[in-house]
Amino acid sequence: MAKILALDIGLKRIGVAISLHKDVVTPLPAIERRNRKQASSDTKQLIKEWGIDKIVVGIPENGSSSDEMRRRFEHFVGLLNFNGETVFQSEELSSVEAKELMMGEIRQKRDGRIDSLSAKIVLERYLAKS
Repeated sequence: MAKILALDIGLKRIGVAISLHKDVVTPLPAIERRNRKQASSDTKQLIKEWGIDKIVVGIPENGSSSDEMRRRFEHFVGLLNFNGETVFQSEELSSVEAKELMMGEIRQKRDGRIDSLSAKIVLERYLAKS
């Protein structure tokens, strides 16, 4: 089974989730994004630490900015120098769904939990269709 890392790339944080077994997806602590170099370095460390075979990147599907966002995400993934497979998966409403899942659980903190839960949802959707 491939070890898969999901990324929900944002301007301030990168949500992260991992699947080491086909049916189990676990959110990891989000990567705080101070700059591109630091964020890519932290992501590379995760890839190395977990022995990742595939990356699934959540990408917006609608709106005029989606092409520009895809180019930015592709550029970021390029900074990772990752030799495995990279897949782009729709993140349509994953952040909204993540916020709804957390309602009542904890107060809305800006600590990256929603970002990583969003990455978890993106990865679960990817695994469900593959």
